[in-house]
Amino acid sequence: MDNLWIAALPRADQARLKPHLHETAFDRGQMLYDAGEDVGEVWFPLRGVVSLMTLLPDDRMVETGAVGREGIVGVTCGPLNARAASRAISQIGGVAACCPADVFSEALEASEPMRMALAKFTESLFAQVQQTAACNAQHRLDERLARWLLAIHDRADGPRFDLTQADIAGMLGVRRATVSEVGTMLEEKGLIHRGRGWVEVLDRKALEAHACGCYAAMRTVMEDLDVPVPHAREPELVD
Repeated sequence: MDNLWIAALPRADQARLKPHLHETAFDRGQMLYDAGEDVGEVWFPLRGVVSLMTLLPDDRMVETGAVGREGIVGVTCGPLNARAASRAISQIGGVAACCPADVFSEALEASEPMRMALAKFTESLFAQVQQTAACNAQHRLDERLARWLLAIHDRADGPRFDLTQADIAGMLGVRRATVSEVGTMLEEKGLIHRGRGWVEVLDRKALEAHACGCYAAMRTVMEDLDVPVPHAREPELVD
């Protein structure tokens, strides 16, 4: 399984990185790095979803960005080797190809195409952060939840993924009881199905129709910037 950002690079640039990559597994809920820490490695997810969390003074936090196999984690919080401005937490466990930050920095210095690819991805992630902030401030929770589940579905291995009400509440910055009420609404419409610690997307098209326009807006920005756009995986057919 490939990281789409690396796969889109010219072969010469892929060759600069691949000898230095090592695969690292991460568990659901694992913190890859914390706000204020020096980021020593660049993470290229192959599987799983990493949430970028903004911390609030009262010890709460809310998700402002999500990255899966389409992107990079570790260089999007600030300049290379700078202290992270956000906390990176695995929302869905997976595997990443990791590269030392200094090696990645040297590869960037040697390659204009790689610098351009990173600039485009960083711009798309910044747009995601801005759109998420506006969405959280203006849109109904059921629309926001639909938008967020679509983003997770795009980056997960299938329509069913491990999520608790506490996970969702933490990502959206709301109470668990509120998530339960809104989740029931989406379930009654036949859009999702929930169990103890998991959520399954049942009707992808209807969920897209229920979400606010922020989901489509984020994907349009990625397409306009010509960066890899994550797509939900088709369920595997069983004979």
